[in-house]
Amino acid sequence: MAVSSELTELIIEQLEGFGPVAVRRMFGGAGLFCQGLMFGLISDDVLYFKSDAQTLPDFETENLQSFGYESKTGRRTIMSYTRSPERVFDDGQEMVEWAQKAFEAAIRADNAKPPSKRKHQI
Repeated sequence: MAVSSELTELIIEQLEGFGPVAVRRMFGGAGLFCQGLMFGLISDDVLYFKSDAQTLPDFETENLQSFGYESKTGRRTIMSYTRSPERVFDDGQEMVEWAQKAFEAAIRADNAKPPSKRKHQI
């Protein structure tokens, strides 16, 4: 799971209108964070946005696949991050729109946790 610095820089540039975004390297990829919540994932130079029951239909309409990986035991795990449309790299406003939906999904997921485990305050 490699992440090129060029792609990371492009994503940060396109998200300028979204707000402050932090990139943290993790497990060979990188997480995109806003206000302490992870709303995006970059893996093998592919951008994935946080998805949930409310936003997944938007991704499915475009036939976008969810991020998954195979564990050491061979078990396949699918995560709640779904591939972004390729066109967002050419349209900063659309990138911001998808990021906003992803951030809202991250907030919903965080709010579902017990109060002591939440990173975002309602």
